Amino acid sequence: MAPENVEEAMGRAGGPVPLLRNSPAAPHTFPVAPEHSNWRSEQHAWRETVALLDQSHHMTDLFLDGPEALRLLSELGVNSFRSFPVDKAKQFVGVNHDGYVIGDAILFHLAEDSFDLVGHPMIIDWVQYNLETGDYDATARRDGNSIVRPGPPELFRYELQGPDAGALVERLTGEALPDVRFFNMTTFRIAGLDVRALRHGMAGQPGFELFGPWEHGEQVLDAILVAGADLGLVRVGAKGYSTANLESGWVPAPLPAIWGEEMRAYREWLPAPSAGSLGGSFASGDIADYYLTPYELGYGRHVAFDHDFVGRAALERQAERPARTKVTLVWDDDDITRAFGTLFGPGDKAKYIDLPKARYALYQADTVLVGDTVVGMSLDCGYLANEEAFVSLASIDVAHAEVGTEVTVLWGEEPNTTKPQVEPHVQVPVRARVAPAPFVDFARTGYRADRDSRAV
Repeated sequence: MAPENVEEAMGRAGGPVPLLRNSPAAPHTFPVAPEHSNWRSEQHAWRETVALLDQSHHMTDLFLDGPEALRLLSELGVNSFRSFPVDKAKQFVGVNHDGYVIGDAILFHLAEDSFDLVGHPMIIDWVQYNLETGDYDATARRDGNSIVRPGPPELFRYELQGPDAGALVERLTGEALPDVRFFNMTTFRIAGLDVRALRHGMAGQPGFELFGPWEHGEQVLDAILVAGADLGLVRVGAKGYSTANLESGWVPAPLPAIWGEEMRAYREWLPAPSAGSLGGSFASGDIADYYLTPYELGYGRHVAFDHDFVGRAALERQAERPARTKVTLVWDDDDITRAFGTLFGPGDKAKYIDLPKARYALYQADTVLVGDTVVGMSLDCGYLANEEAFVSLASIDVAHAEVGTEVTVLWGEEPNTTKPQVEPHVQVPVRARVAPAPFVDFARTGYRADRDSRAV
């Protein structure tokens, strides 16, 4: 018997909302050590010295090759491809026919007619489906993450970030740091091996992502550990790594907009486990209420109307008047403390707040209120040791997005769903104030300014 697909699972559950809200699927995990020391010190490292994050295991790679691979990507991505030479990368964003986000990933141009799309599976599934069902002179090779793939990954990936990342690279290569623009690539010689390097930084700090054949990974890792020993190099585990996006302002998993009738064939292709799970206090029977546009996620700078792509006409209309925008919400210290305090003693309990990342479903959507009016959704939340603050990334109405605006986040689900990660609890309101996204000053000024001026 053929495995169940998403369309069949949706029919069995009675629609996309009950399917996702009651799904046992866990939030995305990083299959590396949770902590190498402790997640607080590991968070501090990318701000104070240099952090080493192992990205080899949690992302999916889709290697695309062939003379029409670029046409495929151009027809699905909102990005401009007028200038995308070898040794460049970009944040690839794909939308549905109505202009709502399916997902995003990092696209590497590795060689002539050769690309690697790296990230969560949502957008990678969509690209692979269109290649397999379309007419393109291109091939794909998929390397899943270490949760689903037997054996080791095809590539190692090590992220070096922090104020001393440049000094560490100079030690590793024995040469002066080259002038590599943001999201451009170069090749370093490390431990006698050629290692590709992307100029990048996951938490708003300068850094490089090093990658190469898996069989070279251990040798490169040993060289990094030796060279960074007296530079304050700190290895970052899954817990600390999971919060880096809260500093830099990237929303890792918006609910993919794949549930309309025009996407039925895609859902019939997509395996049921790919549906994921939906958590949070925002509760609507209409799945479209959870959708977000690129403008509502801060991706407006990526949208280019210089080519035809799926969703272009809808995005042209949305660009005229974006309804919502991305912000950081800084949750009130006293309200968070009271919510934690319900763990102790008798009485109603708030939904458990895990630290440092409190997301408990693959897609998180908590209601944001001004008074009794719903003004948006909080999408990803956690604790930042560097800021001594509990924050979330949110998409809220433009009218309420001014820095300092007071809002309320409703934490917990009502009625409680059947997800196994949701215990009996009551909803609690948590006051919050609007802050910029990215939240961190350096990410918003130096790092973001460098990216916007140089990235293509």
